[in-house]
Amino acid sequence: MSYVVIGAGPVGSTIAQQLAGEGERVAVLTRSGGGPGHPLIERRAVDANDGARLAEAFDGAAAVFYAVNAPYSAKVWAEELPRAQRSVLDAVWSTRGADAVVVFAENLYSYSRPDEPMAEGSPRDAVGGKRGVRTQLIREREAHPAETVSVAAGDFFGPLVLNSHVGDRMIPRILARKSVQVMGSADQPHSFTYVPDMAAAMIAAARDREQWNRMLHAPTLPPLTQREMARAFATAAGLPEPRVTALPGWLVRLAGIGIPLMRSVAEMLYQFERPFVMDSADTQKRLGIEPTPLPAAAAETVDWWRSRSL
Repeated sequence: MSYVVIGAGPVGSTIAQQLAGEGERVAVLTRSGGGPGHPLIERRAVDANDGARLAEAFDGAAAVFYAVNAPYSAKVWAEELPRAQRSVLDAVWSTRGADAVVVFAENLYSYSRPDEPMAEGSPRDAVGGKRGVRTQLIREREAHPAETVSVAAGDFFGPLVLNSHVGDRMIPRILARKSVQVMGSADQPHSFTYVPDMAAAMIAAARDREQWNRMLHAPTLPPLTQREMARAFATAAGLPEPRVTALPGWLVRLAGIGIPLMRSVAEMLYQFERPFVMDSADTQKRLGIEPTPLPAAAAETVDWWRSRSL
């Protein structure tokens, strides 16, 4: 049995590493041919829009894990992501039919009632901007004849996670004994997902045909504030709790007038100005996977960040 992972960001790389650690053969596809190093991981330079090369890579694969990244822009997402998704789904269906599944790494943007706890069956009808793109992607994969599973997660943290509210914006400053500035509010509850738990759930879903063609949620701890996350990392590092301040939303929105990246961030500020809570209880029961306890997840995350400076 073999597997294919498309994308070598935190999720794709962690999936490949977990599979290889189990003795499975994995092909990692990226435009550059990059990815984690391991004797059982083959790295191939394949564009997600190259149907012929995809079909060649998918031949004999039991599952394809789709963890494609794109610049954080609604315009770029609308231009690139639907086309890449269709290309992958078409290639899987033409090559493997119903014998393989595509497991998608998904986020929470499509949920249209984010002020309520978001469960697997909550409405996903968000429109406009990046939220609307995610809704479109989910609907298109649901309509395609290929077998799929979508596994949604909150904001990521953990080894390999750099560009994150609780990644490079927080942990290096804690390790340097500096104050931390977060966006929106430091004290609103928010769902954060540990990437190894996300990867484990995607692998488990691929291996359980009863979970195919569902929306699942990565096993995720009860909601935590950004201040509580900073405290957990500091405790894991054996350091004093940092001073945490918040960059108010109005200032982020003002900066967004002239800075495209800040404009993209401002679009999602509702997630940090109010409670933003994901419920993963149903998926945890289905897959038999519990989220990693926060002290262990924080310690592994801090250890990884410290190893980067060696």
